[in-house]
Amino acid sequence: GGDCDEEGAVSWRREGIKYRKNEVFLDVVEHVNLLMSSKGTVLRSDVTGEIVMKTYLCGMPECKFGLNDKLMMEGEGRKPKGSGSGAIEMEDVSFHQCVKLGKFDSDRAVTFIPPDGEFILMKYRVSENINLPFRVHPIVKELGRTRLEINVKVKAQFSSVTGLNVVMRIPVPPNTSKCTTTTAAGKAKYEPETSELVWRIRKFPGDTEYALSGEVEMSARIEDKRAWSRPPISME
Repeated sequence: GGDCDEEGAVSWRREGIKYRKNEVFLDVVEHVNLLMSSKGTVLRSDVTGEIVMKTYLCGMPECKFGLNDKLMMEGEGRKPKGSGSGAIEMEDVSFHQCVKLGKFDSDRAVTFIPPDGEFILMKYRVSENINLPFRVHPIVKELGRTRLEINVKVKAQFSSVTGLNVVMRIPVPPNTSKCTTTTAAGKAKYEPETSELVWRIRKFPGDTEYALSGEVEMSARIEDKRAWSRPPISME
C-alpha cells in the first residue's frame, strides 16, 4: 500500500534518513476483555492486540517477519499447515498502510518499508481459545433488609509476569447510600454514577491471590427483585 513517486519514495517516510546504528523494537500489546457471572462463569471474553514498532533505520529499508502457522485469519476456509485443533483465529485484522498486503496474502509474510520512529504495524482481535489471566470468586450475602456483604477473591493464573493497572468493576444496587471496603491490595472506591465498586490494583504479580471485603448500605429495600439482578463483574 501507499503512494509512490518515480524515485520509489513512499508517503510515510522521507529519504536520506541516517543513524549511527540500525535499531528495531517490537512490542505486542494485548488487552484481555472478560465478562464473568456472579458464580464465576465466563460470559464473554476476547483479546484485542496491537503490534507496536519503533524503527531507527537508515535509508529505505524493507522489513519482513512471519506469523505463526497456528494463526488463521477470519473467513479463511483453510486451516494453516500443521495447525491442528489449536488454530487461533484472528478477527478484525488491520495493517498500517506501509504493509504490502499482496505479500501477506500469498506467503503470510508481513513485508513493509517502515515509517521512522514509533507506529502501530497491526491490530487484531481473538475471541476463541483464550487462556484467562485471572479467576474471580465473588460471594454476595444479604444482611437484613438494607445491607449487603461482598467478598471477592481474584487469583492470577499466570506465573512469570506481573499484571499492571488491573481494574475490577463490581456492581452494587442503584439505591446504595454507603460502601465500606477492606483490601490488602490496591484501592477500592464506590462510584455512584455507575452503581459500581471499582477496585484498582496497580501491580498484580503472577500466582498471587488478593481479596476484597465490603459492606453495602442501601437507602431502602428493593422489593422488586428485577430492579437489581446482580449484574456480572467486569475486569480490565
